[in-house]
Amino acid sequence: MQADALLTSQGVDGEPDDSAPQSTQDLTVFVQNLLQQMQGRFTTMSDAIIGRIDDMGQRIDELENSIGELMAQAGIDEEPVAESQKPPTDAPPQT
Repeated sequence: MQADALLTSQGVDGEPDDSAPQSTQDLTVFVQNLLQQMQGRFTTMSDAIIGRIDDMGQRIDELENSIGELMAQAGIDEEPVAESQKPPTDAPPQT
């Protein structure tokens, strides 16, 4: 297919679409603008996601501090050992 055939397009109603690029140079400019818009949107979304992750990290830190304070008030000094870290009760001791 030739580039000129690719550049001609029709609108939804079958009429020629005047907003479509009409030359190779127009197509190049159109694609560059589209890529710049996409990059801008990607950057905005990335910044928003990173901001939300930072907020979540701060909330987790606050929860850890609150839990630590509650444990101190309750007189619990040791952190409980997770079930997966406890040795099995029926296994022979390792030497």
